[in-house]
Amino acid sequence: MTPKQPKTELDARYSSALNPRPGAENVTATDWDRAQRQLRAAEIFWITTVRPDGRLHVTPLIAAWHDGALYFSTGQGEQKAKNLAGNAHCALTTGHNSLSEGLDIVIEGTAERVTDPARQEEAIAAFEAQYGDHVTSPEGTFYGFGDSIRKGNDLLFAVTPSTAYGFGHDSQVFSHTRYTF
Repeated sequence: MTPKQPKTELDARYSSALNPRPGAENVTATDWDRAQRQLRAAEIFWITTVRPDGRLHVTPLIAAWHDGALYFSTGQGEQKAKNLAGNAHCALTTGHNSLSEGLDIVIEGTAERVTDPARQEEAIAAFEAQYGDHVTSPEGTFYGFGDSIRKGNDLLFAVTPSTAYGFGHDSQVFSHTRYTF
């Protein structure tokens, strides 16, 4: 599958373009390739799902970017799995806790359950590449991750972005990029 390339645009309302600081005169949108590199390098993501009564549920998890989608897993009885069964819309975020450096990414989309064994294997390989020993070593925090998905003990989901955002911050130079798919 060839991932769709998004329309990329700088939102000047929330960027240094509207309130220029020294060095920010030429702030531009963050290109999608850089955003994807950030997704592949991230270790922690936060997922936001919606409970049946409309309240939000936010929790950290690991996720892997592969072939135009962000993959994550969850146990069948976990709150996020219950929420996604009723409303598959969600957002996943990752980034830095710093005002002076980094790139924060938000992916919005619909979580799709992945049950095809070939696609599961591709996602598991992406997790192994992204998390290394955390997933592959018997001493790793998430050792057995792939087997848990293969056996159906954990559910695997993919979120193909409908919209994404990149919030860049570099020495008080801020950019807000919207990616529309």
